[in-house]
Amino acid sequence: QVQLVESGGGLAQPGGSLRLSCTASMYLFSLYTLSWYRQAPGKQRELVASISGSGSTDYADFVEGRFTISRDNDETTVYLQMNNLKIEDTAIYLCHAGGWGRNYWGSGTQVTVSP
Repeated sequence: QVQLVESGGGLAQPGGSLRLSCTASMYLFSLYTLSWYRQAPGKQRELVASISGSGSTDYADFVEGRFTISRDNDETTVYLQMNNLKIEDTAIYLCHAGGWGRNYWGSGTQVTVSP
């Protein structure tokens, strides 16, 4: 059974940093595209960043160079380093693994940015 478990969320001040982690229990982890999504109250879920099996990355426009996605295939973990956080980054951040028509989600970790 595939499991994705996020951690690292919490409270940060504007301009601060957080590092999210998502550890997966799954076979062939290295071949999956891994992504971070977020969902704020009353808003649709949106893609934040993704990283392919080959290491290619893609970011939403609103990231503006503040976040970095990375993966450690040996540890079956994907990370999201978030710097220069803004109040509007407040949301539940969810990890996603996709490939071959399969989609797996974590349950999310709350990120709150507040003065």
